[in-house]
Amino acid sequence: ASSPPAAEAAPRVLCFVGRVGIAFPHVSVSLRLSGSRGAALNSLVGRLPLTPSLSPRKRTTSQSKTEPPLLRTSKRTIYTAGRPPWYNETGTPFKEAFVIGLCGGSASGKTTVANKIIEALDVPWVVLLSMDSFYKVLNKEKQEQAACNEYNFDHPDAFDFDLLISVLRKLKEGKSVKVPVYDFTTHSRSKEWKIIYGANVIVFEGILSFANKELLQLLDMKVFVDTDSDIRLVRRLKRDIMERGRDVAGVIKQYSKFVKPAFEQYIEPTMQAADIVVPRGGENFVALDLIVQHVHSQLEKVSAALASAHQGQPLPTTLSVLESTPQVRGMHTIIRNKDTSRDEFIFYSKRLMRLLIEYALSFLPLKPVTVETPQGTIYDGKRFHRQRITGISILRAGETMEQALTAVCKDIRLGKILIQTNHDTGEPELHYLRLPKEISEDYVILMDSTVSTGAAAMMAIRVLLDHDVQEERIFLLSLLMAEMGVHSVAYAFPRVRIITTAVDKRVNEEFHIIPGIGKQLWFSATLFCSGWFGEPEWHRSGIV
Repeated sequence: ASSPPAAEAAPRVLCFVGRVGIAFPHVSVSLRLSGSRGAALNSLVGRLPLTPSLSPRKRTTSQSKTEPPLLRTSKRTIYTAGRPPWYNETGTPFKEAFVIGLCGGSASGKTTVANKIIEALDVPWVVLLSMDSFYKVLNKEKQEQAACNEYNFDHPDAFDFDLLISVLRKLKEGKSVKVPVYDFTTHSRSKEWKIIYGANVIVFEGILSFANKELLQLLDMKVFVDTDSDIRLVRRLKRDIMERGRDVAGVIKQYSKFVKPAFEQYIEPTMQAADIVVPRGGENFVALDLIVQHVHSQLEKVSAALASAHQGQPLPTTLSVLESTPQVRGMHTIIRNKDTSRDEFIFYSKRLMRLLIEYALSFLPLKPVTVETPQGTIYDGKRFHRQRITGISILRAGETMEQALTAVCKDIRLGKILIQTNHDTGEPELHYLRLPKEISEDYVILMDSTVSTGAAAMMAIRVLLDHDVQEERIFLLSLLMAEMGVHSVAYAFPRVRIITTAVDKRVNEEFHIIPGIGKQLWFSATLFCSGWFGEPEWHRSGIV
């Protein structure tokens, strides 16, 4: 195993505020332990069972989080928000995500610190990646050693660093990855791997997070959680007995033989590489606040301008508008009229949707084909030369166009993306995603009832590109678009085909299209609440 990387020498200027010491540019925050250490240990030991617990175990698998879950605190339960944009106004991913690396001994409180950082960040989209997920697959002999506490899980050779570095690098680039799930009870990887999407902030924690030079270079902020060895031992006893079904003798044997020597040889020396040293883990609120402030400052630097106006420019050549025949103008007159009844609104919207779908299909690549008619004559025609078309609706309103699509295209596959606007930031957020398998070679018809700024459509297109769909095979369909939205989408994705029935000039302060379609919330409220299209899937899934 390679030795830990040598830390670069850096000057430290200490500023003392009360009993807190802060070092720059590498920052070291230290607080005195409240009360005696013996009292704290006695308190922990007093709650420690001496035999494996018969109650359900809290956690037996690695902790990497995919679509992020609830975050429970002592005062409240927080639901994570949707994923904010991970691309800039040109549609390309941000240069890099901000990665926080947490290192420290076993049971030092790294996961607690990670969760407190996520909570203090006011619940943006943050990925939590655990090094525990990347233990190597053990053969039968090593599994038997692990069952007898004779396998060293704290040695660098126990981890698959190649896979770990590859996964973290892709996440940092904003790409989706598959992460293994390690089962601590069977000492093996689960068959099902978790899919994790890139985010603006990645929190990576592990006992050897700083022990690999290549891995260290991927970390933007390095935090070492420094907890007293006696407290770590008691925490490890409590965790392994209650959550992993082990006995006291086995835990102490493993700690003495492997954990303690590994900490002294591989983990403790890497403290010198840390930017921030956090004694007492999650109880050190000063250090946590310092970390959160720094992350907030980094996030502000990459704020995207997704609603930029393109005034005075001609409409892009990738835009195709359904011919404004008297029939089309008549239907627009009805659905734009504020006095139109619900039944008429639904009826004529569905008619217009079907015309839009038929028009969009004319842009699919066709090849010449010759067929024989029942009269025995030859007819030279056209046929779609690709095997599959997939329809993706942008929830909520885009789902109203699915009936028109399925009525025109036989056996078409459907997917859904739920994107909503964060009223605090004004940015779109990805909340739900269900795509058919193997869509990379498909022509994708992306549907939304209206497009105003184009922010939601851009996010949906970015999701498709992240799933390897070719840009020129994406058709964005909408009944009505604003010029701002058309320009934004075309500027970011110049090869996406944009198809609509009409383009209006502007949007108001509430980002409603002017003149627009009457009450533009009708597509997401009136149609669904009427039961006309049935109960939407995102509602059945509990996503509101």
